[in-house]
Amino acid sequence: MLFYGKLSWVPGPGRLDVFFDGLTDPVTGVMLIDSALAGEWEIFRNAAAHLLLPSAILGYFSLAYISRMTRSFMLEQLGQEYITTARVKGMSEWRVIWVHALGNVRVPLVTVIGLSYATLLEGSVLTETVFAWPGLGFYLTQSLLSADMNAVLGGTIVVGSVFIGINLFCDGLYRLLDPRAR
Repeated sequence: MLFYGKLSWVPGPGRLDVFFDGLTDPVTGVMLIDSALAGEWEIFRNAAAHLLLPSAILGYFSLAYISRMTRSFMLEQLGQEYITTARVKGMSEWRVIWVHALGNVRVPLVTVIGLSYATLLEGSVLTETVFAWPGLGFYLTQSLLSADMNAVLGGTIVVGSVFIGINLFCDGLYRLLDPRAR
């Protein structure tokens, strides 16, 4: 409300201003890509401006959570004896942090990022509704308000399937990142 209503820094709800709606042919369904393919740079700027606030709201919590967990994991690893041994052997600080410590932090960090994506799926329902973005979250909300339980159940199954797919993908990454899991 502050950035849109009071300060007028960002545009209003929707994917585009009403003036630009329908000026480009939908090729992919993504306004940024469609306007860039058509060479309509004013529409591209307008679509990017409409993306700013919803993406910042969705990404803010995940960024804070991932940053906090990465810091916690790194502090734990930097206190380990093998890090002290690497420093005593004369390895550069860059190599100690980026190769040794971050190498051991990758596996738990994959879990944190996977769970953060689940939070983004949950947050998209509210964000798409507030900003009037056409998407699965907006569709779920409209279906719930019109008591279309088949659509709500179907959307819930899609979200659950995506969440399970993300977890399976993270498990596959474990095998690549951690040789002990092979």
